[in-house]
Amino acid sequence: MCDERTIRDAEDRLRRSGRLTRREFGALSAGAGLAMLLPRAANALEVTAGNVEVATPDGTADCHFVHPSSGAWPGVLIWPDALGLRPAFEQMARRLAEAGYAVLVVNPYYRREKAPVVAEGATFRDEAVRQKIFPLMRSLTPERTVTDATAFVGFLDSLEAVAKDRRMGTTGYCMGGSMTMRTAAAFPDRIGAGASFHGGRLVTDRPDSPHRLVGKMRAHYLFAIAENDDAKDPDAKTALRTAFDAAGLPAEIEVYAGTLHGWCPPDSAVYDEAQAERAWSRMLVLFETALA
Repeated sequence: MCDERTIRDAEDRLRRSGRLTRREFGALSAGAGLAMLLPRAANALEVTAGNVEVATPDGTADCHFVHPSSGAWPGVLIWPDALGLRPAFEQMARRLAEAGYAVLVVNPYYRREKAPVVAEGATFRDEAVRQKIFPLMRSLTPERTVTDATAFVGFLDSLEAVAKDRRMGTTGYCMGGSMTMRTAAAFPDRIGAGASFHGGRLVTDRPDSPHRLVGKMRAHYLFAIAENDDAKDPDAKTALRTAFDAAGLPAEIEVYAGTLHGWCPPDSAVYDEAQAERAWSRMLVLFETALA
């Protein structure tokens, strides 16, 4: 989860490497330039994309939906990281749709603001960004996550592009990692696979800690853990392993060497292309098997 330590880790890495700041990176990668960062598979399907609105008990969520242009495909629900729905996540959703999935990426902050909630290239290294985002993050209670997941899963199931005879997947980044687990626990008969990338607060002391919900799931899982997140909480991966083993559910749990929290989205200052590509390939393997 984004906090002062992960911010310091990113600052240290950027100083040592001499890489672009996230703001500079964002300015260079806007629009088509960002799309070039994500490889397009040789057998990529043609897709249709657009912004959609999803009715929830608390209002209307603005989301982005992209799917192969013909046929019905397994649905996938993407929970973005703390900076929310933005072009990088739209591109990630498109890439996943090109692999044969009907993908909904959501704005978790819709109760307060439409997406994007930050400017292109925004970074937690900026105090103004932290002051804006942290209150939004704190507004997302576990109860609200389940309320939203109910609406989002129902929305996907209402669409002709989503195969009703195949189970859904869900992916989450940073704070979205725990949201995938709450979604999988709330819909065990619908969610067949989940993937958490540098997920935060997956294991806590609270009675409703995500790892305590594993017994309610039927989903197979991938946990791609940042090295500095693991250093901060090395027992979390063990607790996850124990929970999934007790439930008899497959889970691939790995610390990705050399990575920092936030290393998967291509607009991140700490983006690690090689490791992000490896984690992406593991997600595709998971979906191919668990959503068959």
